Amino acid sequence: MTTASWQGTVIAESDDTTVVEGNHYFPADSVRGEYLRPSDTTTVCGWKGTASYYTLHVNGQTNPDAAWYYDDPKPEAEHVRGRVAFWRGVEITDRQLTD
Repeated sequence: MTTASWQGTVIAESDDTTVVEGNHYFPADSVRGEYLRPSDTTTVCGWKGTASYYTLHVNGQTNPDAAWYYDDPKPEAEHVRGRVAFWRGVEITDRQLTD
């Protein structure tokens, strides 16, 4: 089981993450949506396409643009469609690697 947590709160948990460039991409349905707020931020990756972001809101604290996803990835990155990745202090724990 892989988990994403911030400020001691689990944001996502799944046995089905996809690792790309060292980042775990969680299935969208494994992410606790109550902690996500849409962001206007976008960035462009040359091979994955345009990333959109979420800001995390946990226990009154905000972590801007700490989660991202590719709504319409390029064909070579199709495996990240419908998945969300994290950074900016979000702790990723892969129990398969730590047990």
